[in-house]
Amino acid sequence: MTKAYNIMAATCPSRTVLHRIGARWTVFVVNALDNQPMRFTELKAHIRGITPKALTETLRAMEYDGLISRTEYDRNPPHVEYALTDLGRSLLVPLRAVREWAEHHVPDIERARAART
Repeated sequence: MTKAYNIMAATCPSRTVLHRIGARWTVFVVNALDNQPMRFTELKAHIRGITPKALTETLRAMEYDGLISRTEYDRNPPHVEYALTDLGRSLLVPLRAVREWAEHHVPDIERARAART
């Protein structure tokens, strides 16, 4: 029997899952890793505006939650790559829909904001 979760319940663990997905940089990391694994510096360059500290914290949290994998390669210099896991990859469809919605509705949001000023 599958356990029922209710995100509206204050103590439901699904809230922590939603918090991870909705964290400021998670959406950007998932989108950046859509096509291929990337190194830290590649991710930082691709996700403009993210600080090294924020990227480090986001990657650690996403790895802890099973959304990404971290692979170390024994090279000189050391080489680390991050990739989406199957679980992380499953986020691409709903996040793509949210991204498309956001990009499509920018003019509507801007009009609403301008009407308030």
